[in-house]
Amino acid sequence: MSDGALPRGSPPRPPRKPIVATRRIGQGDLPIAASFILRHPPSPYNIAILAAGWLAISLTLGAVVAHAVFRRGRVTYHRIIGAGLLYLLIGVGFGTLFVFLGLWFPDAFKGMNFEDDSALASSVYYLSFVTLTSTGYGDIIPVHPRARSLCNVESVIGQLYPATLLARLVTLELRDQGS
Repeated sequence: MSDGALPRGSPPRPPRKPIVATRRIGQGDLPIAASFILRHPPSPYNIAILAAGWLAISLTLGAVVAHAVFRRGRVTYHRIIGAGLLYLLIGVGFGTLFVFLGLWFPDAFKGMNFEDDSALASSVYYLSFVTLTSTGYGDIIPVHPRARSLCNVESVIGQLYPATLLARLVTLELRDQGS
């Protein structure tokens, strides 16, 4: 039954309606979000709440994906895509940590303002991925010692993760071939 067919005598599957459910949720959420944005002035608390949400998402999704990527078994296309996703989630996680650091220490980064606007997310994730990949253009500079330390940690992880990942995937594939 690898083709997904049901055995004879089985009751038919109920039709799936994910699009309808998504539309219903989206229709209710859009007016709520719009009214929240229009009624509440820009605030550092909005930035902190959004950053906390993104940090929770990146940590939760990262834990699930890491479990799937690094478990025993055959190396598949999905496992490799998951490893790439995990690398991107590391960048998102550090970007949110940069937001918290910038809110606590306003002059932590030279070349970036921590105000409630769309440019903040762009700047923070730009800094995070430039640091993660060790590109380092120099237009946003960590000035505070804690900001420099956090950038150093991200840079080291950005270099060690691909090497560790490659070693783990090769080990898994060799172990699977030996079985």
